Amino acid sequence: MEAKKILIVDDDSRNIFALSAVLRSRGFDCPSCASASDAIALLKTDAPVDLLLLDMMMPDLDGYEAIPLIRAIAHRSGLPIIAVTAQAMLGDREKCLNAGADDYISKPVDVDKLFDVISRRV
Repeated sequence: MEAKKILIVDDDSRNIFALSAVLRSRGFDCPSCASASDAIALLKTDAPVDLLLLDMMMPDLDGYEAIPLIRAIAHRSGLPIIAVTAQAMLGDREKCLNAGADDYISKPVDVDKLFDVISRRV
C-alpha cells in the first residue's frame, strides 16, 4: 500500500521539518511548500495529496485567503484541510472552520491531537 501524502504548507522551515519528522515516523509521505501560492500551484496539478496541513498565518497569502482558492480547484474541492495556527484564542477554531477548513489544530502542535485529527480524515 502506498503511503498517504500529507502536504505541509508553512512559511517556517522549522515547522515543516518538525511536522515532517513526526508524520514520516508514522509512515506518511510529506511533500511541503513554503507558501500558499506554491501549494495552490501544486494542487492544480495531478500530484497525489490526501490531506493538507495549512498554516493560517503566512505573509504572502494566508490560510483564510488560500482555502477558498483551493476549494475552487475542481479536483481538490473535497481535499481535507487542517488549519494549523498559533492563534488559539476563543473563536479562532470557528474562524478557521468558517473559512472552509475541515479541522483545526493549534501550535505548538500536540502530536496525539494531530494524529487523532488526521485519522478522522485519511
